[in-house]
Amino acid sequence: MNTIASRALLAGAALIALAGAGLTDAARAEDVTLTIESWRNDDLKIWQDKIVPAFEASHPGIKLNFAPSAPTEYNAALNAKMEGGVAGDIIACRAFDASLALFQKGHLAPVNDLKGIENFTDAAKTAWSTDDGKTTYCVPVGSVIGGFIYNKKMFDDLGLAPPKTQAEFLALLDKIKAAGDVPLSLGSADQWEAATMGFQNIGPNHWHGEPGRKALIAGTAKFTDAPYVAAWAELATWKPYLADGYQAQSYPDSQNLFTLGRAAIYPAGSWEIPLFEAQADFPLGAFPPPVEKAGDPCFISNHTDIGFGMNAGGKHPEAARAFLEWVASAEFATLYTNALPGYFTLSTHKVELKDPLAAQFQSWKDSCGSNIRLAHQILSRGKPNVDQAIWNVSAQVLNGTLTAEQAGAKVQETLDAWYKPPGK
Repeated sequence: MNTIASRALLAGAALIALAGAGLTDAARAEDVTLTIESWRNDDLKIWQDKIVPAFEASHPGIKLNFAPSAPTEYNAALNAKMEGGVAGDIIACRAFDASLALFQKGHLAPVNDLKGIENFTDAAKTAWSTDDGKTTYCVPVGSVIGGFIYNKKMFDDLGLAPPKTQAEFLALLDKIKAAGDVPLSLGSADQWEAATMGFQNIGPNHWHGEPGRKALIAGTAKFTDAPYVAAWAELATWKPYLADGYQAQSYPDSQNLFTLGRAAIYPAGSWEIPLFEAQADFPLGAFPPPVEKAGDPCFISNHTDIGFGMNAGGKHPEAARAFLEWVASAEFATLYTNALPGYFTLSTHKVELKDPLAAQFQSWKDSCGSNIRLAHQILSRGKPNVDQAIWNVSAQVLNGTLTAEQAGAKVQETLDAWYKPPGK
């Protein structure tokens, strides 16, 4: 090979090497890592093992870093990061006011024009939209459903079937008590369970779901009205069927009482499913809150829990939008709902669930109206806090130290102390 040819060959090789290096550098430059802020640190392994690999497989060039904080520290930590300009690209959004405040400060970007946002109803978007409903700032992800989880072996041994009406429910509780077992595992020590798994669980059948909740916001209904008082009155009927000393029974106590097989029924949120399936050595079943009489329409607490939004000051807006579009897809709905039994997609996608107990809860959405917890939108922005008032009076009703009428009056007094309905 002559010198000129040798030099040409070497030059060509060098150019190819440089071109290759350039392509590699360009490819690396295109790779971005999105950091996801969340309070769900219990989900870390699920994200690492299932959700992150699924997204990255279909979105080459985008990596995900799921970086949760402790639930009790999340709001303060996220606000500090936002103010300091160091928050992640994707923000797990708590329902209602905490996320609304972030949007109002300019920290969350609107998602009205996001591809896939049409897969969510206005009701699903309520928790992450402005009060007028015109701007949505987080993609709805998951909800939790209220109902009752029961010990199927205990039911079978006693020849019992899930009740459909309130009268059937009380008759069933009488049979369980007569057999020497604890009918209901619920305590009042921590208060929130009496409200969340008690009052808010059975209440939608009385105030007919969302219309009853929205009427309180509009000021056309009061907590002293018959539907709300009736829910507390029904809660009061549970008192004889609780364990001895239930007034000192904490949330973990109630969980243990049920999973150890010492109580027949647990007034539940669907979030209990993974824990109960792991700890109980007996088969589990579920039934929705019984209606007042046969033929009445049914309503369930289908409460918005988590969404995902985009940091308006994030460094990778296009990649962040790509992630949110995936969150709005059928693929994510199916993956998330099956990876986390008891957390149900808020999208209109039909998801086939692999977990039988979760599937029972989800099936109620097809036949019953849905309801968000009463005071989570707007009604708990002032002081004193209405949601905490509901906790307190519900526990007192369960303890027998407050009547249903007194409970309604106390909560309405709390609301009236600061809230003025629109136009009034």
